[in-house]
Order: sequence, then structure tokens, then C-alpha cells
Amino acid sequence: MNDEMVLPDRTKFASAADYAYAALRREIVEGRFAPGRRMREVELAEHLGISRTPTRQALTRLELEGLLDLRPRTGLVVSVLDMDAVDELYEMRAVLEGTAAAMAAKHASPKDLAALARLVAEGEKLDRDPVKLYRHNRELHDAIQVAAHNRYLEKSLSALQDAIALLGPTTLAAKGRFAVAQAEHAAIVQAISQREGEKADRLARAHVLSALETRRVILAKERELEARHEQGGA
Repeated sequence: MNDEMVLPDRTKFASAADYAYAALRREIVEGRFAPGRRMREVELAEHLGISRTPTRQALTRLELEGLLDLRPRTGLVVSVLDMDAVDELYEMRAVLEGTAAAMAAKHASPKDLAALARLVAEGEKLDRDPVKLYRHNRELHDAIQVAAHNRYLEKSLSALQDAIALLGPTTLAAKGRFAVAQAEHAAIVQAISQREGEKADRLARAHVLSALETRRVILAKERELEARHEQGGA
């Protein structure tokens, strides 16, 4: 068990199952529960301070959402995506993020635009803590989705963002990536503010595909390290 598991305020949830779901989902989405990690019901229930029944309900819900996978002889683990799934995921995300940016350029209110400008400015002051980078990036992308004012698009993108979290640490932690992403964010927000929908769409798609290239490099290095480890243990 990860002793640094961050537990939410239990009093804010209507049931123990909702509390367990929120706590476990955040650990997965923020990368503290890595892909492939075993999710032992008894251990998790003990750490959460609740019984096994609501813990089991939360795990079932996470499995249905695709964040957990049931493996023979192993049990539930945090889902692992192969490279084909990664490409498909980012390609779909590029389409939806581009659409969201274009719709935001058309529908964003003055309040929406002010929120986006604030987030871009805050990004300039962030330290390089991976969790903080992830949370800020998610907040900015969520703000673009909100500014698009389309509830179905927002739900679709939210599901994709959760799936991307299964890939492990944010690409923003890679050397040089945050500065590039920050400039890309600023350009996207500027296009939205100037009501340039086509440009916002194009820039948002390019931003996502740029992140995909960084992700490919990260995953290639991880596979190389795993191969060396296996050879060393042979």
C-alpha cells in the first residue's frame, strides 16, 4: 500500500462507496497508483478505514469505467494500455480537443475567457512538481471544455482524460515539454479570445499530437528499461 495515499474529506460524500470511489479514482488519475498495480480489496478497505463492501462497490465501478482490469490469477489491477491504444486515444483526443477549442471560440463568455487567461498566467509561475503540473493542465483543458458549452463533448473528453492518466506520469514532466506546452496553451487561448475558431481547432489538435510524440518517447524508454531488467534477471 502506498503510505502517501491522499484521502479526501469523507464527510463530503453521501456514502462510503462514493468516498472509496473518489479516493481510489484520484490515486489512479494522478498517477500514484501506477498501471499494473494490484488492487487488493482487503488492503484498500483497511487503508480507507471502511468495510470491504463499499470498497468492492468502488472497485467494480472503476472496472466498469475501464480504469481497472481483471486479470486471471492476479485479480484487479490498474489498467495498462498498449501502444496501439495509446495512438487511438491521442488521435481521438486531438479531434475532440480541437472541436472544444473551436466551440469555445464561438460560445465562450467573458467569464470563461477571464478564467482561461488566468490559468495561462498561473502556468508561468508553476514549479515543476509533476502533480501540480498535471492538475494545472487538467484545469486549463477542463476550462476550455466548459467554455465550449456542450455537455456531451465535455463528458466525452473527461472520459478520455481519465484513460490518458493510465499511461503514468504526465508528459509535462519530460525535459523541455512544459515550456512548449505553456506556449501552446497561450496560443490556443489567444485564438479562442479572438474568436478564431479554425485556428483554435488547429492549434489544439497540434498541441495534443505534440504531447503524443513526447508520450511515445517516454513509453519507448520504459520498454527499454523493462527489457534490460528482464535480461538482467535471466
